[in-house]
Amino acid sequence: MIDETTSGVFTIAATPFLPDGALDLASVDTMVDFYAENGATGLTILGMMGEAGKLSTAESEAMIARVVARTNLPVVFGVTAPGLAAIQHLSASAMDQGAAGVMVAPPSQLRTDDQIVSYFQNVAEALGETPWILQDFPLATHVQITPNVLRKIFDTCPTCKMLKHEDWPGLEKISALRQQEEDGARRISILCGNGGLFLLEELLRGADGAMTGFAYPEMMRDINALVHSEPERARDIADAYLALIRYETQPGLGLAVRKYILARRGAIAHGTVRKPGLTLSKRTIAEIETLIVRQEARLSAL
Repeated sequence: MIDETTSGVFTIAATPFLPDGALDLASVDTMVDFYAENGATGLTILGMMGEAGKLSTAESEAMIARVVARTNLPVVFGVTAPGLAAIQHLSASAMDQGAAGVMVAPPSQLRTDDQIVSYFQNVAEALGETPWILQDFPLATHVQITPNVLRKIFDTCPTCKMLKHEDWPGLEKISALRQQEEDGARRISILCGNGGLFLLEELLRGADGAMTGFAYPEMMRDINALVHSEPERARDIADAYLALIRYETQPGLGLAVRKYILARRGAIAHGTVRKPGLTLSKRTIAEIETLIVRQEARLSAL
């Protein structure tokens, strides 16, 4: 189970589809193996970049069963849904099949601090003893949660074990949360997203690792391992991947880029994004290929 000390690299997994848009369960197996072989210490499935909103309940449950059956790594499942009943149902299904915890993002209609705190208190009540992660991704949810509001949630919801930190800019938020803990507040695990774009700085601010889906999980593995013992080498590695991370974090296009690279690397059979979704033009693919060649050259020179 996840807890307040959970650390490492939890890769946000893609959801593989066949060219016709059907769920590709065979590619789930190869993808899970790929992530484990390239540095993941845990997996997160059915996240926002996992196209969770495009899956039926039956497909979501099939993904849960397939991933848990394939790996011994701890697996977290995104269970964000419009209502608490759906969150509760999918969470129960995930935990019954061996999940390590679940992740919930706030609905976009929350406007005030009191509404945000009340919502997550209701989530905690609905989930019972299930350990859960608060996904703080205001660029997608449009819900701004301050460090003080986060602290109120953590203090009143002991089953919330982790913050999926994805604010941008958000480095000061990490520092504020860690300062709260130095002042006596309960510790919370912090794993960070945004494609790994700021991972090195986030780790130096006190984050415990990464929870994101960049198509090169070995980047997150290496930076996480070296940031404190060999910081200059960690910076060199971050620099080598930076151009491709930047390209992959384009709003709207990023998932198609990520799945193209995952297919190119053999993790999944097809780079299909389920409709509605963008497809890559020949010119975009050429740009990606150029960035990969330059990335490989930079890494070989280290």
